[in-house]
Amino acid sequence: MTPIARIVDDVDQLAARAERLVARGQVPVSTIERLVNEGVARGAPLYERIIGAAADFQAANFLCRGARAITSVARISISSPGRELPQGTGFMVSPRLLLTNNHVLPTPSAALDVVVEFGAEAGIDNQPQTPTRFRLDPSACFLTDEHLDYTLVLVKAAPDGREAGTVFGWNPLIAQQGKIVAGEPVNVVGHPYGRPKEISIRDNELREQTEQCLRYTTDTEPGSSGSPVFNDQWEVVALHHKAVDDPPGSQNWVSNEGVRVSVILAHLAARELPAATRALLAELGPGAGLGSVPVLVATAPTLPPPGLTARPTSFGGARHLLFLHGRGQERRDPLELRRQWTAGLNKGLTLAELPTFDPADVWLPYYGDRLVEPATEAPAAPTARLLYEQLIGEAAMMAGMPSDARREGLLTGLHGALSWLASATNLDRLLISAVFRDVATYLDDPAVRQGVLDAVLRTVPRSGRLVVVAHSLGSVVAMDLMDSLPAGVEVPLLVTVGSPLGLDSVHRNLLSGGPSRPGRVADWLNVWCPADPVCIGCPLDDDWKGQVAERAVENPLQRAHDVAEYLSHPAVARAISSVLTPASAGLDGAGRRP
Repeated sequence: MTPIARIVDDVDQLAARAERLVARGQVPVSTIERLVNEGVARGAPLYERIIGAAADFQAANFLCRGARAITSVARISISSPGRELPQGTGFMVSPRLLLTNNHVLPTPSAALDVVVEFGAEAGIDNQPQTPTRFRLDPSACFLTDEHLDYTLVLVKAAPDGREAGTVFGWNPLIAQQGKIVAGEPVNVVGHPYGRPKEISIRDNELREQTEQCLRYTTDTEPGSSGSPVFNDQWEVVALHHKAVDDPPGSQNWVSNEGVRVSVILAHLAARELPAATRALLAELGPGAGLGSVPVLVATAPTLPPPGLTARPTSFGGARHLLFLHGRGQERRDPLELRRQWTAGLNKGLTLAELPTFDPADVWLPYYGDRLVEPATEAPAAPTARLLYEQLIGEAAMMAGMPSDARREGLLTGLHGALSWLASATNLDRLLISAVFRDVATYLDDPAVRQGVLDAVLRTVPRSGRLVVVAHSLGSVVAMDLMDSLPAGVEVPLLVTVGSPLGLDSVHRNLLSGGPSRPGRVADWLNVWCPADPVCIGCPLDDDWKGQVAERAVENPLQRAHDVAEYLSHPAVARAISSVLTPASAGLDGAGRRP
């Protein structure tokens, strides 16, 4: 038998993990200062001890974040006439794809006989909940590997058209290293022996890692196969698949084992797959490193539809929900955008124990083709470039870059500011520069701005109460839009998420000329994540004094700017629901408490 290559965490791995924890705010500043001082005094590497410093205590929202992460975990049962036999566990990793083990679902024919149940668990009062059942569609997507013991399969939409990830959310898979090192806890969530959903968070140390697997002391039982293995930041680090005995065959069980997420993603990336399957894999998100939806080149170019309207009967016909997307959506399918946004919102609604929404009930103006520029770091127009440099510099200063940046090892000027932002937020500098580039282009070029506003105005309701949810650049568009909406439209609530409106260089270039909430907007909720470089100027109250309610949230590090993550927080979803479905939130028809 070939010996298994065990990996010892080296300095680079420890450094990557330490940087990830610091960027996410998982290590208190006082601890960092103490460890730095001790490291300098003793000449010892900081990395080897900063990991342990983060493991003893958790923020009070640890359980809330865990509750959000595990809604996507489902029980897998084989269905036959007269009975259902629990087979294992699986979890959603995109709006439509479920991940489990090969030994749970080895073949497409086996998947045809499966029932997938979400919410098979006890409620807060310890009473069993009624699970929601879905079937699988292996003909649309079924990717498996016996050696790595994974299966990725498409979940059929419910009879009403809603997808499992739209209702219960999904856990993004992250290819980047630095998610965990030996000695840290791992948390396993699944359905051992088919029981209602259970979680193992005690005696759960990661003991070692091999080239393909993680080994840990966390308890599992038969039926846990296919469970997600989380770190303490509720990022998926492995796919649980078996117990390990030493020596092999002795049944002297020494640990449990999961296949590393990065290995599964690398295997998927190397496979030769049809374009349609690649498009499905792109839905796993940018952190998975599996590319974007392929663009098919036609002989005659076709323009994407200008936007999506909602069903006339949505929310009683007098209330409307409108999503305003940000930059980087060129050549995207508006239907896909609407599904992804609604999926994030429905995850938050589920956690808030509120009814979920159908994507068909949402208005989504589409202007992704209005901001298409060559993929350069800065805008081409000189005035837009100047504004872009101001935005980057201002954001970097707010992220803590000293005004005197001419220190050893720190770049100066635009590149120095971008590097500082990328380091402070642990996001790719190209993503950061692209967002601020398009914000600058929109604010500087009147033709681009008017083209975006015209595209939005073609896809808005003509009357009624309109809840506007705007992300990133979309929040800037929302501010400019308000005075142009039809006279019959009221805006009882504006929700901005991941917004750059806290930057002076943004709000002073609005059509309003400054930080003044439009009179049409009754209430405004701004939601921001400290790790999101786009809303680094938050909170907004310094400039928009008394005009906005604010809430800080914690998003996964590599999805800090992701709109679905923002909308998946129960408080955000609850605020939106309270206006659109006031009866379910204890409000009267005008959105007021009786």
